[in-house]
Amino acid sequence: MNTNEERKISTALVTGGSRGLGLALGLELAKTGTRVVLVAREAEPLHRAVARIRDEGGEAHGISADVADPQTVHSIAGQAAALVGPIDLLVNNASTLGPVPLRLLLDTDCEDFSRVLEANLVGPFRLIKALAGSMVLRGSGSIVNITSDASVEAYSHWGAYAVSKAALDHLGRILAVEMEGTGVQVLTIDPGEMNTRMHADAMPEADLEELADPRHVAARIVSLLLTESTARIRSGTRLQVRAGIGVTS
Repeated sequence: MNTNEERKISTALVTGGSRGLGLALGLELAKTGTRVVLVAREAEPLHRAVARIRDEGGEAHGISADVADPQTVHSIAGQAAALVGPIDLLVNNASTLGPVPLRLLLDTDCEDFSRVLEANLVGPFRLIKALAGSMVLRGSGSIVNITSDASVEAYSHWGAYAVSKAALDHLGRILAVEMEGTGVQVLTIDPGEMNTRMHADAMPEADLEELADPRHVAARIVSLLLTESTARIRSGTRLQVRAGIGVTS
């Protein structure tokens, strides 16, 4: 088989889709003919994101919902299926830093710590539970969890966010083991440091010249997902975007 042969992703659900990497992934996926559903909390930015994709010739739909709210998960899954059909690709991109400026772990309120876990870990888990069964029945599907280098490096003041991302990494590895042989692939992707509002909130003093453009990162991720050889990457693998995409240990 030609390892550069492309595969098709007919439908995708991307959380945190109104801005940053989520919007960029929606734009890049739609360019390839994927029918995209974006999920975000704020309705107006979400409407603008959907309109932008449509203006560029793609098919996009928006669902205004908070993935941290357990009452919304089945509604998200049901609406997405009604809008575009069974979901081929789930991208768990939505996340929160918690209170900013970032603070020491022991200065973090337990309630804030819990809210970060709900948004960054439990919410993605609920969506996976809601969508993975259909993927297993069809014998194909992809789950992509967006992570961070904070999940593997111990950075001061990044505690709640870092803990949630480390847990999300391991969630992906366990799911991969448990769904081995089903045709569903789980990948964890660290997109690197990007010029996004979240990064600005976390590190307002950062040099923007050193930060990647989210659309350039999204183009690399989508190119990877559409390459037939990606199907042979071991499910549960953690990938890292830098100058390109490489597999980390």
